[in-house]
Amino acid sequence: MINFEEELKKFHPSLEVEDAEDSIYHQDLTDMADMLIKKIMGSGQGKTQDFEKE
Repeated sequence: MINFEEELKKFHPSLEVEDAEDSIYHQDLTDMADMLIKKIMGSGQGKTQDFEKE
């Protein structure tokens, strides 16, 4: 049977994951929820707004 405590002691995250994590967390990304809110808010004023190009 696997001893999870022993396996966790041996675990070391790869540097690639840490580098990617820093890059991801330090970006301001627009997701689908942001685009939908922007579209709904624009249509509520009787006009259509285009999405920003980033």
